[in-house]
Amino acid sequence: MPHDTSLIDIVAVGLGLAFVLGALANKLRLSPLVGYLLAGVFVGPFTPGFVADQEIATQLSEIGVMLLMFGVGLHFSLDDLLEVKWIAIPGAVAQIAVATLLGMGLAWAMGWPPLHGFVFGLALSVASTVVLLRAMEERRLLDTRRGRIAVGWLIVEDLVMVLALVLLPALGGVLGEGGTRPEDTTTGAIFAALGLTLLKVSLFVAVMLLVGRRVIPWTLERVAGTGSRELFTLAVLAIALGVAFGSAALFGVSFALGAFFAGLLLNESELSHKAASDSLPLRDAFAVLFFVSVGMLFDPRILVEHPWQVLGTLAIILVGKSVAAYWIVRAFKHPTDTALTISMSLAQIGEFSFILAGLGVSLRILPETGRDLVLAGALLSILANPLLFGWLDRRQARLRALEPEPAPVEPPPGPSLVPGNHAIVVGYGRVGSELASVLRERGVNVLVIDNDKDHIERAHAAGFPGIRGNAAADRVLAEAHPESASIAILAIPQPLEAGEAIAKLRAINPALPVLARAHSEAEVRHLLAHGADGAVLAERELAYSLAEMVMSTPTFRYAARGGVVPPV
Repeated sequence: MPHDTSLIDIVAVGLGLAFVLGALANKLRLSPLVGYLLAGVFVGPFTPGFVADQEIATQLSEIGVMLLMFGVGLHFSLDDLLEVKWIAIPGAVAQIAVATLLGMGLAWAMGWPPLHGFVFGLALSVASTVVLLRAMEERRLLDTRRGRIAVGWLIVEDLVMVLALVLLPALGGVLGEGGTRPEDTTTGAIFAALGLTLLKVSLFVAVMLLVGRRVIPWTLERVAGTGSRELFTLAVLAIALGVAFGSAALFGVSFALGAFFAGLLLNESELSHKAASDSLPLRDAFAVLFFVSVGMLFDPRILVEHPWQVLGTLAIILVGKSVAAYWIVRAFKHPTDTALTISMSLAQIGEFSFILAGLGVSLRILPETGRDLVLAGALLSILANPLLFGWLDRRQARLRALEPEPAPVEPPPGPSLVPGNHAIVVGYGRVGSELASVLRERGVNVLVIDNDKDHIERAHAAGFPGIRGNAAADRVLAEAHPESASIAILAIPQPLEAGEAIAKLRAINPALPVLARAHSEAEVRHLLAHGADGAVLAERELAYSLAEMVMSTPTFRYAARGGVVPPV
């Protein structure tokens, strides 16, 4: 009896192909998003071979959108925004306005109605979080003034897009298909529809702040108290998807807004970091399926049939947005390097662009050609972004070479380290933080490397010099000075990242003693094969320690000598 396996087909083939192409893109030093989108193109209806079920792909992408928005809320940082509010807020709003107007101009040239042009321009105005953060992290810029401005700018863009996701359905409902106002639709009716939408959103926000702000953290604390990792992970996902569904069913607002607020409220909980880490694998999996489903909608023929429109779209992203951001930053009296860094980092589009384009097509306020142009612009701009940053890196290197003295470098916040005879501790979680403290008590100078912002802030607060970034990144390792270190300890639970970092440490300093943490015999073999001098199997060491404690108790010492254990 044959079985309908459409869901299994798209999950298995989509994830498998996304993995292969994403790994290839990463090898070519491109964003894995390019690989995920191309995987969708290959399994879509516009290319030969296997064709995935479009309806199921759309539903999976909705889950992906909810989990993506949940992640945006979970990582939203008001402190990051307030730190650079005087440039990030007006700068991002002005840049969005410029990009939207340029998009409307191109849409007008193609004969589209004004609302179509507005949605199209808005989709071109927001940068990809994934691409921007990766570029900043690779260049060790996240903890600099430039990096904080870029992140704050991105936060404002995300907030504007969340507002757009709320208001566009109301506009589409009033203006109708085609995006042009019918003769019987008055301006008052438009404002009434927008006002009703804002009222529903306000009610939803009020309920979330008055009820959800207390119930959600309280629920997570009780579930965490059970000690069950499975229940905690299930609770996090149930809250994310449940609030998203409830917001749509009860208040008529989008799934995306509900999921965003669920993440925002969880962000206030002390358990937010654990919630983020536990939900990350599923969020990542559905995010990949979201990008695959977006790629399935892309018709490659647009590159041949509408080449000038594609070039115009790409020019808005790479030139229009960048030039606008550059002059906005310069207008606020920031240095040229800062302005160039911000403009290069914003010269691409990604997740929110896809969400807006998909919403516009579903509401019939953006033609399918517009969605194809957005997808083409995203693919090409993400491909071009490393080239732009490469040009910026070469420019800065030439300027430093022409200067009689080294150019001033923005130092990262936190204690400084004098390189030489220091211990490099990779990872400042539960294990790494304890290890760093023990080493300091014994007179060892410690330098911490961690990819997590909260971990680095904790390290700085504890008095440790810290570098934020991936330990396998060349720039991060160069800043840690392994050539003069006395030892390196990999305290992270990710064996693949640890193995890559060990190999690079070995290449820089072959004599450097390197120790690592493992959770299985296979991980031990992997780490040793990559150059570790030793790998501590955590469970085995715990068992040895407990056994020694057991055997050191008076009762067991007496029993071991053959005596009779007295009753307790």
